[in-house]
Amino acid sequence: MNLINALAISIGILAAVATYLCLGTNFGLQVWALFIGWGSFYHTGGGTGGVTKSAINHIWGALVAAIALFVVGTVGGSVAITSALVGISVVVLVLGAHIPALATIPAAVYGYASTAAFALLTGVAIGDITAVFKAAIIVVISLIIGNIFGFVSEKGAGALTAKAE
Repeated sequence: MNLINALAISIGILAAVATYLCLGTNFGLQVWALFIGWGSFYHTGGGTGGVTKSAINHIWGALVAAIALFVVGTVGGSVAITSALVGISVVVLVLGAHIPALATIPAAVYGYASTAAFALLTGVAIGDITAVFKAAIIVVISLIIGNIFGFVSEKGAGALTAKAE
């Protein structure tokens, strides 16, 4: 079987499982974040390196976003102040790439954006540090489970292509 067909089958089956985990249980997993993590796995090169790079950088991005959300929620103010605070937080996010483990900037952005989106779209009280970090944890767990689903789908596709040869 060719790789594209094998990936389609592997990812399709696992996508159904992932969706059930998110929608059919009370785990609080976010299906959209899981799929972002899954894509990040492939974007960062796949394999164990893809899981590791993605997971570490998702955590970094979520941490920076959570702090930024809390500061914005605490300081409040105009759109200009909020924009400046977000800009500063993104500078910090990117400067983290000076540390080799944090050098996968796109995966960090996925963590940052996913955390901000979840917190803002679900009405998390961003001035409440506990609420913000709880939201960040939900997102990070979903992203990392997505990384793991990516790894499993890659192995599944590999097994399907190997059987055909």
